[in-house]
Amino acid sequence: MRATVFEAPGEVRVTTVPDPQIREAGDAIVRVLRACICGSDLWFYRGINPWERGWRTGHEFLGIVEDVGADVRTVRRGDLVIAPFAYSCGECEFCRAGVQTSCVRGGFWGGSDDDAGQAEAVRVPLADGTLVAAPREAASDAHMLRCLAPLTDVLGTGHHAAVAARVGPGATVAVVGDGAVGLCGVLAARRLGAERIFVLARHPARIAIARGFGATDVVSERDDDAAIHAVQEATGGGAPCVLECVGTDSSMRVAMGIARPGGTIGYVGVPRGGAKDGIDLNRMFGENIALRGGVAPVRAYIPDLLADVLAGKLDASAVFDLEVGLDGVPDGYRAMDGRTATKVLVSP
Repeated sequence: MRATVFEAPGEVRVTTVPDPQIREAGDAIVRVLRACICGSDLWFYRGINPWERGWRTGHEFLGIVEDVGADVRTVRRGDLVIAPFAYSCGECEFCRAGVQTSCVRGGFWGGSDDDAGQAEAVRVPLADGTLVAAPREAASDAHMLRCLAPLTDVLGTGHHAAVAARVGPGATVAVVGDGAVGLCGVLAARRLGAERIFVLARHPARIAIARGFGATDVVSERDDDAAIHAVQEATGGGAPCVLECVGTDSSMRVAMGIARPGGTIGYVGVPRGGAKDGIDLNRMFGENIALRGGVAPVRAYIPDLLADVLAGKLDASAVFDLEVGLDGVPDGYRAMDGRTATKVLVSP
């Protein structure tokens, strides 16, 4: 089959790899119908995260179950399934607590050991704990597949930021980041009942999506201090709920600066380089500002979010502004790296 692999910084390629096979009794083989390119994929693409030549790429996919191991009980051949960006057993203490990304038997797609989603098919370990079935008829509905694809990562991650920031009815929210996760954070905040939603954004097309998702205010200042001042001025002292959806020192510094005393920052931006030098512990201490979040346990959120997607109440598909076939994945990476695309949908 064909799959995308990492070659070197700035280069991925589509090549032929062995077809996936059932190895364990809990495995499933999923034929990919839709995959995505994620903003966090750019870290290895840009050489920020160390990757080796030949490692498989892509952690967001959905598709049709083509085979299952002897112990698989929750999905069967022919099912349309959604795969969160991490696989998990569903049985350990962390899975039961809703933090499947800390599963003692789990892991993440791609890299040195695992299949990955930017491919024609994927071997899914721990299928019962990982995969979520969707209505089979949606497999032939291109629009519904487009609506389901954000459930694999960005919609659940934006939702995690909003939940971590304690967004609720009537809340005032500020979202740092206008990438796909930040835009989904706007949508999640609206879904949870936020009344006023600021988005820090400068790209006109992304601002338009944010407005459509429920943003009420746009802060477009390029200078960090100016952006902080604008939010502080507009809110009379800062936002009680702040969503940090980028992962840089600068974005965390801004999030800290716009948080209201007693407020909460929900952070889901993957920390670039592993450190958060933008964290101001003195301000957190002095102003009683809480910092919550981390890697999103998307598997915990999919069932609830899926119900709203199927009911037509929740649609994050506008984050996809470029669609490519599997052979076009390298072009998709270049587009996202050059910021000419917000998020790429892959249709193998």
